[in-house]
Amino acid sequence: MKILEISNLSKSFGELEVLKDISLTVEKGQVVSIIGPSGSGKSTLLRCATMLEKADSGVISYEGSVMIKDGVYSDKAAIKEIKKKFGLVFQNFNLFPHMSILRNVTEAPIQVLGVEKSKAEKEGMELLEKMGLADKAKAYPCQLSGGQQQRVSIARALAMHPDVLFFDEPTSALDPELTGEILKVIKELAKDKMTMVIVTHEMIFAREVSDYVIFMNGGVIVEQGEAEQVINSPKTERLKAFLSKFTA
Repeated sequence: MKILEISNLSKSFGELEVLKDISLTVEKGQVVSIIGPSGSGKSTLLRCATMLEKADSGVISYEGSVMIKDGVYSDKAAIKEIKKKFGLVFQNFNLFPHMSILRNVTEAPIQVLGVEKSKAEKEGMELLEKMGLADKAKAYPCQLSGGQQQRVSIARALAMHPDVLFFDEPTSALDPELTGEILKVIKELAKDKMTMVIVTHEMIFAREVSDYVIFMNGGVIVEQGEAEQVINSPKTERLKAFLSKFTA
């Protein structure tokens, strides 16, 4: 089942054309990694896919329903509901500093989904337990390491029971030791068949966890395919040059 379909998507900021005729599909239960050099349009693509940015042209569909076409939203009420199906994990955690860890996880289910507080807290504690952070429920973000904060942000996203989880370079703000913590969590989610779209610079991780890899450069998709094929046997010289900078 196709969850996300993007066709002929383009996006510019002033004179700068950031995305050029992008097309891709994400199937239910699939893990798709988007790789490429900085400035290639990866994060902008993610922001357009989740409608944090409005694309200039092209079509974005979710579960077969067209949500935006050539910069025009089809149904704002439907889009509001669709957005509840997204889980978003950013580079810099974006936790509420004045809220406890448990409240960071439960606030959206209570306020947005209307979940009863006691139920939200029970599910929140289960998610924190899954992330190895049950003992931090009453702590505040400033009392946690970067890796712990990112695990909280993943728990917060999962608390909304998303159909698809989007990661925008989830380890870029972490040192190598803490990076391993987050990659382990994402691998566990992949085993559970969580649908995920991951912008990442971790090539070994992308090869191991992904079903499909998309390589972007200069705002276009240069190469895409099954993870092992794209990373182990690149076809284009541009991808070969990019991968040569990483130890595989």
